[in-house]
Amino acid sequence: MKQRFRVGGMSCAACSAHVEKSVSAVPGVSGVQVNLLAGSMAVEYDENACDAQTIIKAVESGGYTAAVDDGRQTSAPAQSPQADEALKEMKTRIIVSAIFMLVLMYFSMGEMVGLPLPSYAAGMDGMFNLALTELILTLPIVIINRKYYINGFKTLLHRAPTMDALIAVGSGAALVYGIYALIQIALAPTPEAAHSFMHDLYFESAGMILTLVTLGKFFEARAKRKTGEAIAALMDLRPQTAEVIRNGETVQVPIEQVQVGDLVIVRGGQSVPVDGEITEGSAYLDESAITGESMPVEKHVGDTVIGATVSKSGYVVMKALRVGDDTTLSQIIRLVEEAGASKAPIAKLADKVAGVFVPVVMGIALVTAIIWLLAGETPSFALTRAISVLVISCPCALGLATPVAIMVGTGVGAKNGVLFQSAEALENLHNVNAVIMDKTGTVTEGRPVVTDVKSFGVESGDLLSLALSLESRSDHPLADAIVRYAREKNAQERSVTDFEMLEGQGIRASVDGVPCFAGNRRMLLANGLALSGSMQKLGDEFAAAGKTPLFFAANRQIVGIFAVADVLKPTSKAAVEALRSMHIDVTLLTGDNKKTAQSIASELGVTDVIAEVLPQDKERIVREKQGKGRKVAMIGDGINDAPALARADVGIAIGAGTDVAISSADVVLMKSDLMDAVDAIRLSRRTMRNIRQNLFWAFFYNCIGIPIAAGLLWVPFGIKLSPMIGAAAMSLSSVCVVSNALRLRFFSATPRKTAGTPAVLPISGEKPLTAHKKEENVMEKTIKVEGMMCQHCVAHVKKALEGAAAGCNVAVDLDAGKAVVSGKTLPEDAVLTAAVTEAGYEVVDIK
Repeated sequence: MKQRFRVGGMSCAACSAHVEKSVSAVPGVSGVQVNLLAGSMAVEYDENACDAQTIIKAVESGGYTAAVDDGRQTSAPAQSPQADEALKEMKTRIIVSAIFMLVLMYFSMGEMVGLPLPSYAAGMDGMFNLALTELILTLPIVIINRKYYINGFKTLLHRAPTMDALIAVGSGAALVYGIYALIQIALAPTPEAAHSFMHDLYFESAGMILTLVTLGKFFEARAKRKTGEAIAALMDLRPQTAEVIRNGETVQVPIEQVQVGDLVIVRGGQSVPVDGEITEGSAYLDESAITGESMPVEKHVGDTVIGATVSKSGYVVMKALRVGDDTTLSQIIRLVEEAGASKAPIAKLADKVAGVFVPVVMGIALVTAIIWLLAGETPSFALTRAISVLVISCPCALGLATPVAIMVGTGVGAKNGVLFQSAEALENLHNVNAVIMDKTGTVTEGRPVVTDVKSFGVESGDLLSLALSLESRSDHPLADAIVRYAREKNAQERSVTDFEMLEGQGIRASVDGVPCFAGNRRMLLANGLALSGSMQKLGDEFAAAGKTPLFFAANRQIVGIFAVADVLKPTSKAAVEALRSMHIDVTLLTGDNKKTAQSIASELGVTDVIAEVLPQDKERIVREKQGKGRKVAMIGDGINDAPALARADVGIAIGAGTDVAISSADVVLMKSDLMDAVDAIRLSRRTMRNIRQNLFWAFFYNCIGIPIAAGLLWVPFGIKLSPMIGAAAMSLSSVCVVSNALRLRFFSATPRKTAGTPAVLPISGEKPLTAHKKEENVMEKTIKVEGMMCQHCVAHVKKALEGAAAGCNVAVDLDAGKAVVSGKTLPEDAVLTAAVTEAGYEVVDIK
């Protein structure tokens, strides 16, 4: 059977791995899936071989808590009081550590920058007092962050060291060495002898490591709440009550009491409480949250309706078919949880390094002590050399290599409107080679606008005035688009009487005493209004282009057609071109109809289009692409995208989208600009390149320092590593790492071109207003490029631009630091920028 459990006490990927390993070892268990973020575990086991209590004991034996999930949980684990308490406790640790660290730095480093020490700790007479004060200030930091020592040494005992092991060994070695030096100062026969040990105090190193790592863990824990917020937001979509007909009476009941077969009433403006089928009435339902359909859908008797969709207008009685955990919304909630659980925990590079680095360093330290003892040196000399090895390998630079670059990268991203919700998102994004994009609200504006207008036998002002007068009284969603358009054109509203809404057809009213109609073809047919051949053809052309044609008639004559559609955002096409130039496959995925999807895809230049899909299908398609070895980024904005965003390697949410989509995503584009997704990938790749450089410098100093610390130069040259030199080397490695990471601040967003006003067909039969064609003269763009150092660089930039601007001439000037691209047609600036960036250089400006 398959059983779900709630697991408490997990704080990192190593914890979830340990729980999984412990439960997998239980006889009869065939499968274990642990979700760190959701605090849950799904176990498949043979009931004849073990039971739930056996599994719980296996979890508890590893130091965690477990309980059978009875399905009564109403909020996500990350939103629980226990999670809030853990975050609060970590915040307290940071504050306490920082306070003691600042005072400790004053005592250990203040004299070097001219700050006076208290009289009891100053001079030769105060050496022991100074050393003891530093130890006393370090102990609270060590005690309040003792969890690193407990977890670190536990992983060492299990022969699977993680970053906690690096922290424990590094800070522990510095602490032990400091205590050793303190004892030597106390026992020294003369002040001069005692002074020689003052440079062996590494208390501030131990305190600094623990403080910085705790700060990083706090940000990680805060990011961990995002999945819980997504699930909580999904749960909040469900209405709390439903209007049910029972025994011939209408009663309000809690949503939990709705049963299969109940007759439920849904009025205009209300949310549909459960999934079901309409038995009476009709309505326009906004299903965009579930299906992604940009336009409200007309529903009649016999049509199915989905829980959590919203009735824009109308009145229906529906029969409940799926309630509770069986509704579509509940399935989406479950998909978000499962997609989060199925993501393999990211194997942090530092943890991988720790698995080899920590045992090797400890082995080197042990071998160093043994060799010097066998060589006849004193135990003090041997111990000093062994501890020196551990101190010089203290993982300051290694620990800073990733987080500092991540911190700068996320800061630069936020400055440019790209919010990375975790360090993992920034790390994962650089590997993405396939992007799946939702249509509505992502590549399109997400609301209907008037795209085309055609009049027949009336003046333009009269048509707009008629349209405004009729549609301003309608609550139909498409009416808003026409009203906005007419008011932008300064149309005048006229007197309207006998106004009537015709369900599923349109509007009937008298405007200035003239009978008028507005609506779809069904309305025309129902009222005996005939379309001419040209009108019929124009309506078909609009429909084929994914637009909705609306017909207007006055005095039984058709006087105009308005086409309404959800149009592309200004930068969407350039963003798609830029993604393709970065060798990333692009797929358009939508719940909208095939005609509309194909029309939008043609405008974008996307060939891979999947339309009419439900949330389950979106999540499945992402999973299928991952199964083919693709690293997938999903870009979306709706509730219907939440499962796919959670399943993808990186979920990217448009900032103007729903809270659920944003909470489920790893990256949020705050300006709702698809071009920011291109910048997010560029920034991720730049950051990862920076991290690799940082790791090189971190290891470079270790590789040089450890052999010298072990005494490699003692016998041939009589040179041993001075603690001051060791401290300087560690500081220098940290300075290199931080300075390199700060270079990311110079990252610049891709230049944008402001799109013009969308083309609209003129009114009253005027000739279409089209842009004047440019002369067949050659155009050119000058690109300012930074980072070119030699002719090899010139060749790289030229090759990259020739690939992006096929058929164009490319000239690169090394001395001027620029490239000139010329031709009759030139790519967008974003495409050229992406090509140069991919080659490893920076575009400063394009003219």
